[in-house]
Amino acid sequence: MEYRVGPEETGWKIREVLRRSMGVSYTAMKSAKWNGRITLNGGPARADERVTEGDTVTIDWAEDVPVYTLKPFDFPIRVPYADEHLMAVDKPGGIASQSSRNHPDDSLENAVYSWAGCPENFVYRPVNRLDKGTGGLMIIARTPHAQHLLQKQLHTPVFRRRYLALTDGIPAEKEGILDFPIAKVPGATIKRMVSPEGKPSRTRYRVLREQGNGALVLLELETGRTHQIRVHLSHIGCPVRGDFLYGTENPEEFPGKFALHSAMAELRHPITGETIRLTSLPEWADDIDPSVLFVDFN
Repeated sequence: MEYRVGPEETGWKIREVLRRSMGVSYTAMKSAKWNGRITLNGGPARADERVTEGDTVTIDWAEDVPVYTLKPFDFPIRVPYADEHLMAVDKPGGIASQSSRNHPDDSLENAVYSWAGCPENFVYRPVNRLDKGTGGLMIIARTPHAQHLLQKQLHTPVFRRRYLALTDGIPAEKEGILDFPIAKVPGATIKRMVSPEGKPSRTRYRVLREQGNGALVLLELETGRTHQIRVHLSHIGCPVRGDFLYGTENPEEFPGKFALHSAMAELRHPITGETIRLTSLPEWADDIDPSVLFVDFN
């Protein structure tokens, strides 16, 4: 099944094109994604990649591959907020945000499914996603309406997220904006790089303290590119500690993960309009005062 992206769909994620424009069911999309049957312009694609007018999205169902079936994962998760419309989960670093061919039964999606009691017709609706190696707060909608409203908030001043990173190297300036366009590395599926041909990408940062040859840094995204914080910090010579892709892997200190954490989330409840403020501190920064996470950047 093939679909050509129109001008009104520019900027959508592939999953949105599949679900909204192509009418693909959630189960069918997950099955195709799990089996590597979704492509963008003929090449392998991730469901959260964004499209532009003229792109071709293809989804293929094959009778000789297993249908995706979500399995429970009895893994303890911290849920700092939950109601009938949304929930917040404190994702541990090292666990995939979503089930996939490589992580069919040990992802956060499986753990949330188990936490919810394995309900029939369960649909996983993450509003923001974190890389496998990143820990911290993720917001998950529990209804289609809440998901729609929360996604409209994402990347606006109403939905704020801040991160903590432990870096190898100390930024030259104690506070500033990393304003470097980001593009996909040619031939790579996931890896990104700073490039003049890339998309505009801005990250605010503040050094909270220096630690030996590194620093504890507070960051906030103004744009939402793949691996944005990791790419920007690496570009200025201060990669995230333990980042195997953009820095140096550190399996002794950070096995299967790296020192990047979604530490603050502030959003408007999609139904009540109430402001929700949440914090999460990683073990490598659990001595800081959480109030510093809310101090405005200059």
